[in-house]
Amino acid sequence: MTAIHAAASGRSPTLPMTATIGALGVVYGDIGTSPLYALKEAAKAATHHGGGALTNEAILGVVSLIFWALILIISFKYALLIMRADNRGEGGIVSLLALLHARNAQPGTWRAKLLIIGLIGAALLYGDGAITPAISVLSAVEGLKVDAPTLAPAVVPITVVILIGVFLMQRKGTGFIGGIFGPLMLVWFLVLALLGIHGIAKNPDVLWALSPTYAVTFLLSQNFHISFAILGAAFLAVTGGEAMYADMGHFGRTPIRLAWFTIALPALVLNYFGQAALLLTDRGALENPFYQLAPDWAHYPLVAFATLATVIASQAIITGVFSLTQQAIQLGFLPRMHIQHTASHEKGQIYVPLINWLLAAATLGAVIGFGTSDALAGAYGIAVSLLMAITTLLAALVALQWGYPPIVVIAVNGFFFVIDCIFFAANFAKLFEGGWFPLLIAAVIAFLMLTWRSGVKLVEAARGALRQPEEDLIETAVSRCHARLPGTAVFLASAANGVPLALTQFVKHNHVLHQRVLLVTVLIAEAPRIPDEDRAEVIEVIEGITRVILHFGFMQYPVILEGLQLACAQGKLPGIDLSNITYYIGRETIIPSEKIAGMWVWRETVFAFLQRNAERTAAFFGVPTKQVVEFGTEIEI
Repeated sequence: MTAIHAAASGRSPTLPMTATIGALGVVYGDIGTSPLYALKEAAKAATHHGGGALTNEAILGVVSLIFWALILIISFKYALLIMRADNRGEGGIVSLLALLHARNAQPGTWRAKLLIIGLIGAALLYGDGAITPAISVLSAVEGLKVDAPTLAPAVVPITVVILIGVFLMQRKGTGFIGGIFGPLMLVWFLVLALLGIHGIAKNPDVLWALSPTYAVTFLLSQNFHISFAILGAAFLAVTGGEAMYADMGHFGRTPIRLAWFTIALPALVLNYFGQAALLLTDRGALENPFYQLAPDWAHYPLVAFATLATVIASQAIITGVFSLTQQAIQLGFLPRMHIQHTASHEKGQIYVPLINWLLAAATLGAVIGFGTSDALAGAYGIAVSLLMAITTLLAALVALQWGYPPIVVIAVNGFFFVIDCIFFAANFAKLFEGGWFPLLIAAVIAFLMLTWRSGVKLVEAARGALRQPEEDLIETAVSRCHARLPGTAVFLASAANGVPLALTQFVKHNHVLHQRVLLVTVLIAEAPRIPDEDRAEVIEVIEGITRVILHFGFMQYPVILEGLQLACAQGKLPGIDLSNITYYIGRETIIPSEKIAGMWVWRETVFAFLQRNAERTAAFFGVPTKQVVEFGTEIEI
C-alpha cells in the first residue's frame, strides 16, 4: 500500500525491485488467491453438468482452459495491450474516460453514450469490491473443513469476524502494514509454486494440458449449456487481473509486468496444474484440491496463511474502491464525501467512512446470505467480465484517437472483445445463481452517478441564469459600494467567469466590498496530476479584485489553502496574509420543480437528498473553519 500512497502524493517508487515486490501485494492479491476456488469450481461445473463423472478429459480440459485464459486475458490483453492506454502513467476506467474527454460531453453525442458506459464500468468495481473480500476470505476459512468437517458451522461466523476486523482497520490507515504486504505475497506465491510442483511430480502427464487443443476439444465435446457453465467457472481464475491496469500509476508498467511474468504467472500455473494432477489420481480431492495438495501436517498453517493472503487481497480491493471514489468525486461523478487522510506524511493514504461501511454491509451480507464459496462463485465474475469488456472497448477508442490504424485496432481489440463477451455471456448464465447481487450494487451506483452528474449540470445552468456578468462587478466596485472594508475576502466561485452568487448576496445586503477580493475557482483537469508551477492562474479583474483559478489533477486532493499558499510563495499574490482573510461560501438548497425542464422530479429529489448530505464545501476543500462565512441560496431545478 505504501507505493500506492507515494504515487497519490506525487512521488513514485525509485527502486524497480521494491515496486515489483510491492505490486505482488497490491496488484496480484486478488488473482493470487484465486487458486483457492477457481479450479475447484470449474471442475465441479464439469461434473455437475456432465452427469456427475469427473473424467481425465474434463480435468485436462479445465486446467488447459484456465491456463489459456491467464495467457490471453491477463498476459496478452492486459499486460501487453491495455496497459499501453495510460493517462500520463495512470490507468483504470476513470483515466480512460478522461482520455476520451467524455466528462463534458453534450447530451445525445457519442461521447455522452461513452460516459454512460464508462460510469457503468466504474460502478461495476463497487460490485466487485463487495464480492472479492467475501469469496476470498470465505474460501480460505473453508480449509478448516478438510481435517475437521465438524467445524463447518463455524466457517461463516469466523469469516464475518475476520471481515469486520478488516473494515474496522481502515480508519487507522494501512501504512503500518503496507510494508509487509508485498513480501508476504511473495512468500504466498512461493508456497503456491511449491504445492504445484509437489502435485505435478506425482503425475507429470498433466503438463500435456499446456496445449490449447485440450481446452478447445473438451469445450466442443460438451453441449452449449455445459460449455458455458465451465467457461463461467474458469473465469474465476482471471478475476483480479483488471488491477494490473487500475494500479498502473502506483507502480509503473515495468514492475507490474515483471511481477506478473516472473513470479505471479509461473506460481499460478504451477499450482493449477498441481491441483489438476492431484485430481487425476484422486477424484476425492475435488471437495478442496488446493488444501489437499499440502501434507496433512501443513493444513492448519496453510489455512492461516491463506486467510492472511485473502485479507491482503481484500485490503487491496477496499483501498482501490477508496481511490476510485476520490477520483469520481473530483471529476464530478459522485457527491462530495468526507475523506480522511490517515497519515500526515502521505496524502494518498485515505479513508472514506461512508464507502467503507456501505462496502462492509454489502460484503457481510454476501457472506451471510450465500454462506459458502461455492454459492458465492455464482455471484462472482459477472461484474468483472462486463468491466473487462467495457475496458477493451474504451481502450480501442483511445487507440483510434491516438492515430493507430483502424484495421489493426479493430482486429486486435476486436479479438479480445469477442473473448470478453463470451466470458460475460458465460457468467451471465449465473444471473439467478447470485450474479444479480453485484449487478444490483453496480446498477444503484451507476444510477446515483448519472443522477448526480445530471443534477450538477442543472444546478450550474441555474447558477448561470442568476450569476451577474463580470462587468456588473466592476461597476459595483467602482460606483455602488458605499465603502471598502479593510482586509482580504475570498469568494469561492463554481465557474471561472461571472460573479459568484455569494459575492452578489454579500454586496446586496452590505453595500460594501473588502479592499482586496479574491474570486477563487477550483478546476479539476482530465490529467492525473498538475505540477506546482501550473497550479495557480491569477487574473487581475480590476485593482483590488483578482480572479484565482486553482488547477488540480483528478488524482490530487484540492486543498484551496495549499493552492493559495503556493500562489503566494510564487509571488503571484503579493501582500496577502492568508491567516487573516475571510472565506465567503455559498450553501445552496435545491428545490425540485416540475416547472423547469430537467430530470424527472423523483430523480431531482434524489439529487437534492445527495446534495443536502454531501460534505460541506468548506470542509471538502480544506478551508480553515474559523475563517468561513456561509451564504444560503435556494436554487430551483
